[in-house]
Amino acid sequence: MMFVPGHPAYRRLAGAVLAPSTASMRRIALAGVAASAGIIMTGAGVRLSESGLGCPDWPRCTATSIVAGGATGDPLIHRWVEFGNRLVTVAIFVVAILVCVAAWRYRPDGARRRKDLLWLAAAQPAGILAQAVLGGIVVLTKLDPVWVSVHFLLSMALVAATVALYVRCAEGDGPARSLVPREVRLLAAGAVGVLGLMLAAGTVVTGTGPLAGAGDIKRFHLPLAGVTQLHADIGWLLGGLVIALVLGLRLTGAPRQAARLGWLLLGLIGAQGAIGYAQYFSGLPAGLVWVHVTGSVLIWITAVRLLFALRDRGHVAVPGGAGPAGDQALASAVAPSGRTLPADVPRR
Repeated sequence: MMFVPGHPAYRRLAGAVLAPSTASMRRIALAGVAASAGIIMTGAGVRLSESGLGCPDWPRCTATSIVAGGATGDPLIHRWVEFGNRLVTVAIFVVAILVCVAAWRYRPDGARRRKDLLWLAAAQPAGILAQAVLGGIVVLTKLDPVWVSVHFLLSMALVAATVALYVRCAEGDGPARSLVPREVRLLAAGAVGVLGLMLAAGTVVTGTGPLAGAGDIKRFHLPLAGVTQLHADIGWLLGGLVIALVLGLRLTGAPRQAARLGWLLLGLIGAQGAIGYAQYFSGLPAGLVWVHVTGSVLIWITAVRLLFALRDRGHVAVPGGAGPAGDQALASAVAPSGRTLPADVPRR
C-alpha cells in the first residue's frame, strides 16, 4: 500500500525521482548499482541450480505458457527458478527507468541537465534490454557457453556504468584533477584490466566444468585443469598488482578513501583466492561457486570505484552559487578523500 498515489512514501519517491537533490540522486544511482549486481547473482543461481532450461522458450516460458507452467521435462522448481529470474529482470528494468527519469530531471545548478549523467543513466535500461535479448539467445541455443559468457561479461560492463553514475552524480563536471602520481593511476588501471581478463577466464572455466549444465548441454572442449590453472595464474598476477597499488597509495599520501578502497580490494581478492581454491579441491559445489561469483561482483565494484577515487572533478554546482563557506562545506562533502580538497592540488 505504500506506493499507492497519495501515500506519504509514494510522494517521497515521486519527489526524489522528479525533483532529485544531489543526495537523492545518489541514492537512486546506488539502487541502480544494487539492481545490476543483484541480477548477476540471481542469474548465477539459475545456472548453478541447473535451471537454465527450466523455461525452454523465449520470451514465453514454454511454447504454451508465459509463466512457469506446463510440462517441459525439467522439474517444476527449475521452471520457477528460471521464471523468477525473468521477473527479477522486469523489476530491475523498472529501477533503471527510474534512474533515467531522475537523471533527466536532475539539475544541480537549477538550470541545466548533466549530459554525462544522462548517457550513463540511459546505459542502464539499454543494457537490460540487451541482456534480455542475450538471455533469449542463451535459452534458444541451449546454454551455449559462448553466449553465456557474453551474457555475464555484459552484466559486468553494466555494473561499471552504474558505479560510474553513482560517483559522477555527486561530482562537478569540471576537468579531472589527479590526486595521485601517474604511476599509481596506471597500477589501478592495470588492475582493472587484469581483473576484466580474469572475469573472462572465469566464464571459460565455468563453461568447461561440470556446472556448465547437465545432459547434452554444450561445453567448451578444453582441459578443465588447464583453464583453471590459467584463471588462477591471472589471479596471482592481479594480487601482485593490487599489493603494489596499495603500497603506492600508502607511499604517495593518497586520499583516505582511495587507501581504504585499496585495502578492501586486496582483502576481497585474498578471500576470493581462498574460496577459488576451496571450491576446486572440494569438487566445485554449487553453493561455493555462487559465493565465488558474488565475490567477483564485489571485487569489480570496488576496483571501478577505486579508479574514480584517484581523481577529482570539483564539487556539484548549486543554484545561485553557495558562496565561499557553502562551497567549502560542499567540497568537503563530496571530495574523494573525505576532506576538503586544497585549491593548489597539482594536475598530473
